[in-house]
Amino acid sequence: MKQIYMDNAAATQLDSNVKNEIQLFEEIYFNPSSFHDLGSSAKKVLENSRQRTAQIINCDSSEIIFTSGGTESINLAIKGAAFANKQKGNHIITTKIEHPSVLETCKYLEKNGFKITYLDVDKEGLLNIEDIKKAIAKETILISIIYANNEIGVIQNIEEIGKIAKEKNIIFHTDACQASLLNLDVNKLNVSLMTLNSSKMHGPKGCGLLYIKKGTRLEPLIHGGGQEFNLRSGTENLQAIVGFAKALEIAQENKEKISFDLIKLRDKLIASLLKKIPDSRLNGHKTKRLPNNVNISIKNTESESLILHLNDLNIFVSSGSACSSNKIGISHVIKALKVPEEYARGTLRITLSKYTTEQEIDYLIDVLPKIVEKIREKNTPKIITR
Repeated sequence: MKQIYMDNAAATQLDSNVKNEIQLFEEIYFNPSSFHDLGSSAKKVLENSRQRTAQIINCDSSEIIFTSGGTESINLAIKGAAFANKQKGNHIITTKIEHPSVLETCKYLEKNGFKITYLDVDKEGLLNIEDIKKAIAKETILISIIYANNEIGVIQNIEEIGKIAKEKNIIFHTDACQASLLNLDVNKLNVSLMTLNSSKMHGPKGCGLLYIKKGTRLEPLIHGGGQEFNLRSGTENLQAIVGFAKALEIAQENKEKISFDLIKLRDKLIASLLKKIPDSRLNGHKTKRLPNNVNISIKNTESESLILHLNDLNIFVSSGSACSSNKIGISHVIKALKVPEEYARGTLRITLSKYTTEQEIDYLIDVLPKIVEKIREKNTPKIITR
């Protein structure tokens, strides 16, 4: 039976063009920091990739740091900004629906003398801009808001939040790991720091970047040889960086076409499932969401049971972030939306990609309502009459 993969918020299939790009440079295994001709050839490849990514997000190449992925980039952004600017203040603003790498980093900083404000979102997952304004204090040094949520796909108004941060001279970071099909122009977004992750955009795993606006002070997390402008020591993963640059180019050059196709599939899936499955609901704003994201909660079911039944049919989905826990439960994002518990326990995150077909969508629409009916029937107490 053919595999139907719909967990693309966790990891994506490597694009064949990206694979070919990596293979072009697989013989360049030299260290870009080596002081000889072979090292220089590797350095040229590295800097070419940096310039390509810089051009896409509209910044100077010196403002890009390559890392091992989104989690490292987020840690460098938040811890780095906090420790480098603690003489100015100790207050950080974020939300209750951030990726675990943001929330756990903030918890760590709370143990080290920093105060964190975790803002609420409304029932559709959107942040109230006025709440940010009210939360800002004279000690506020950093605001970190996720661009597009990894669970419910909701897109925040990063440009407007960035304007507020800029007016108050506050460092503004956005986690854009899921936002490869959105506007990534750092100047239009008004961000000081932006995180991207290769594996979420059909690039290789183990690679990410952090955009750092000139003048933004960061304390490095990793010390050593001083690579990446003394902010991220360690030999660069050259082939992964090459693949990342290509994947980012493909995503941004084709974002309108890819988004248009995905939205058609997404909306068909949402409408059909909500119609065919009684007592089901969509989580997150209906239109202010990623083109590929469907997050639904189904009353009187359990996420684990739903996922396993689909797994048996070679359909692969999830209930939430793959980075949070191997234990399936109600996620912090669904709790923040105040989804009733009888619904929340049966939450599915279905994330499509440019490789998802309408036939695959139709198959899921056909089988999931039957699975739900089967689970509910099993969970319904049997009344014994005498």
